[in-house]
Amino acid sequence: MPELLEVTLFTIGIAALATLLIMPPGVWLGWLLARREWPGKALVETLVSLPLVIPPVATGLLLLKLLGRNGPLGDFLASWNIEIVFTWKGVLVATMVMSFPLMVRSARVAIEEVDRGLEEAAAMLGAGPLDRFWSITLPLARRGLLAGCVLSFARALGEFGATVVLAGMIPGRTITLALGIYQQIQLGDDHAALGLLCVSLALAFGSVWLGNRLSSKKARA
Repeated sequence: MPELLEVTLFTIGIAALATLLIMPPGVWLGWLLARREWPGKALVETLVSLPLVIPPVATGLLLLKLLGRNGPLGDFLASWNIEIVFTWKGVLVATMVMSFPLMVRSARVAIEEVDRGLEEAAAMLGAGPLDRFWSITLPLARRGLLAGCVLSFARALGEFGATVVLAGMIPGRTITLALGIYQQIQLGDDHAALGLLCVSLALAFGSVWLGNRLSSKKARA
């Protein structure tokens, strides 16, 4: 079934790219929240967590107002001939925004579990902040960070609300597994919807299983 394969590969590709793009800023922000005190920290924590608690369609509407042609960022991007709304880039942006809080939370927890005494000992031996991060913090937190990447990937696979508002449901351009299921239900094609559902369940199950395995191994380490 060519359409099923196309939608599946598109969804996996978008989810993987979104995870790769949010990983560096997510780990950096998680480290800041875990290791530093600074003015506005509580506000940043709240803003980062908002996509987890407000309706996804509300997040999509905010992104649409921000990135649409009449929005502050949309107008700037349009001057560079970059279109976000109703394109695959809109799908990518929506999945990144919705997955980012999970990446930050996972990174924060993983870094908080690293013994600060080891970092302080490395500092006493002359290691700078970057050296301590790469040689001490990152290796010890790697399982938690990988678990965060897997969970963020899983969240990106199932994203619907923000995506449908920002990118729409354009066949061959913005249809993901989640959007495809909804579209086929609207068209009354339950057989096609069931096929997409089975693939979505398999991918979600595999991602969550792997994330749980990484988390449990981290807990036993």
